Amino acid sequence: MTTNIKIHLADDHQVLIDGLSNLLKTVPNFEVAGSSLDGTTVYDDVIFNQADVLILDISMPKKDGIETLKEFKEKKATCKVIILSSYDDLKIIKEVMKLGAKAYLTKNCAGENIIEAVEAVHDGQEYFSDAVRKKIFNTFKDNPKLNQNAVIENPILSPREIEIIILIALEYSGKEISEKLFISSHTVETHRKNIMKKLNIKSTIGLVKYALKNNLINS
Repeated sequence: MTTNIKIHLADDHQVLIDGLSNLLKTVPNFEVAGSSLDGTTVYDDVIFNQADVLILDISMPKKDGIETLKEFKEKKATCKVIILSSYDDLKIIKEVMKLGAKAYLTKNCAGENIIEAVEAVHDGQEYFSDAVRKKIFNTFKDNPKLNQNAVIENPILSPREIEIIILIALEYSGKEISEKLFISSHTVETHRKNIMKKLNIKSTIGLVKYALKNNLINS
């Protein structure tokens, strides 16, 4: 039986809330539990509606998304947070991920990514829109070993797992990978173990060989 996912929307533009709400309601197991136009009410609204996922605008009035995230973290709220923003600034992305956000989408692509993002964070994964992912990837693209034109087709690997493989093959440490991708060292290690299990690879050397074989890095 499919579990219903209760979603709360927080944005100061009713038009955007209505648009996202209509889109999310097209998914059978999605339930839009409520919405907030003011940052000061978001936490109480989410708790009252028992929402599983919060889609939060970073630029809420009176109390912005960062302050709201701090409140959620301090009160140990279990709701998974997706940040919706007009900005793709790496400093902002890094800050909100450290505060517990699980996904970051830019508003210009929210319509095409929001359903995948909700499903991903509800399943305990992180999610970034393509523009944000590219921005993050650019922070290590100058490595001479990186194949800029790398294309990989492997249905069992997620885009995040492919990034982890590349960074491991480029000899980044777990701590460096966590800093580059704005995730915890524990999450990096979990991804590494999952990748090795999926690919039936026993060692880091095996991951490097995989990256070379699939032209993710240059030898």
